[in-house]
Formats: sequence, C-alpha cells, structure tokens
Amino acid sequence: MYKNYIFDLYGTLVDIHTDEEKQEVWEKLSLFYGYYGALYSPKELKSEYKHLADCKESAGDSHEAYPEIQIEEVFRALFIAKGIQPGDSLVLHAGQFFRVLTTEYLRLYDGVKGMMKALRRQGKKIYLLSNAQRIFTEYELCMLDIAKYFDGILISSDYGVKKPDPRFFKALLEKYNLNPRECIMIGNDEKSDIAGAAKAGMDSFYIHSNISPECSKKINATYVQMEMNLKEVCNTLGIAGSGKSEGK
Repeated sequence: MYKNYIFDLYGTLVDIHTDEEKQEVWEKLSLFYGYYGALYSPKELKSEYKHLADCKESAGDSHEAYPEIQIEEVFRALFIAKGIQPGDSLVLHAGQFFRVLTTEYLRLYDGVKGMMKALRRQGKKIYLLSNAQRIFTEYELCMLDIAKYFDGILISSDYGVKKPDPRFFKALLEKYNLNPRECIMIGNDEKSDIAGAAKAGMDSFYIHSNISPECSKKINATYVQMEMNLKEVCNTLGIAGSGKSEGK
C-alpha cells in the first residue's frame, strides 16, 4: 500500500527499560570520572548531571517547541566543571558507560527482523525517525543487527529538534525526496509519532506497546492497534511473507 515505511525505534521496534535512579549507577559513574581526575561524590554527580541536562535544554532556541540536546555535551561539561578538558573519545566512553549502567534490558520485539526482510523483498523503502541520542542509538542499532535494514536513519540529536516537530519529519522527506502521500509512520507514541505524522501529511499506524505513553480513547491514526503484535501489523498493511515469530 505504501512505498516508504517510517519507523519509530524505542517502544516500536525495540523494547527497552532504563533506570537512572539506581544508586549503583552514580557510584560507578563517579568512579569512572574519578579515574580521569574529575572527582565527584555519587550524589554530587547525579545532581550536576541533571542540572546540566536541564540547562542545556533550556538554553536552546527559545522558539523551539520540541528542542533536542546532544547528551554528549552534558558528559563533556561534567569533566570541564572539574577542570578536565576531555577528548571526544573519553566523552563518548563516559556517555556509553552511563547508558550501559542505566539499561535494564534492550531487545527487539518479536517479529521485527521478519517484517523488515519482508518489506525488503517487496521493494519497499524503510526509514528510521527516532527521538534519541546518536551516541547510544547508533551503536544499539548495530548491536541488535537491524541497522542494515534501513535506507535512511535520522536521529533527533543530530537535528536539534524532535518529533512531533514537523521540521524533523520534513528533514527526512527532503533528504530522501519522499512524497508524504506514499509514506506511513509507524510508532507507539500518540503525540510524537501520530500527531507529528499528521502535520507532515503522512498516514500513520499507532501501536500501543508496553512503554507507550498514556493515550486518548480516540487516537487519530490511520490504523490503531492496542497491542504489540508485529505479525498483526504486517497482516493489516499487507506485508506478506514476514514469517513466523522469531526469537530475540
């Protein structure tokens, strides 16, 4: 039915749970920073991290309704605040170490690869439009072995704005010369994915997953499915040959 299939990532293709409130996270991260001369207590590090993240978001363009920061700049600023000038590699490692510490699990939903392969066989184009941080997401896509299925990947931290800002959708459409009438946005967030797609002139498919935000009783999507079942998504969209349910 469509030439171009645009997917959200977390909560749509990838099931994830993170917890930044665990004391162990800040204890180990403070040790990491201490190795490089940036001495923090766990409590101080947690407080400063949240303060810097809030400041960087509020320091963005005041005209941005949906600003996005580059989280690596927060990890850089934590070093600088203690008089350390870190290289880009150290900043990257600090951010990724934090991600590992906070991630409880990260896995594909059942049926993701079968769906992607079926779309490929039918000659469809597949794109990712994700509110995410490149220093995490680029590596997680490779670790989960799904980066290879996408014809294009847009991550909000690269653009300074995020869904549902129509400019983020427009960036995808313009970069790959896509006709919005030939596209469908598939996601688990009524506001970011569905409302954003509508503003961009696209059809949409709402999937209510285990990590979807609370939604309204009437969701204004082209298709609505109130459970995470990618086999049913394929059936609804006529994506034939997605195969049986697969393992993680």
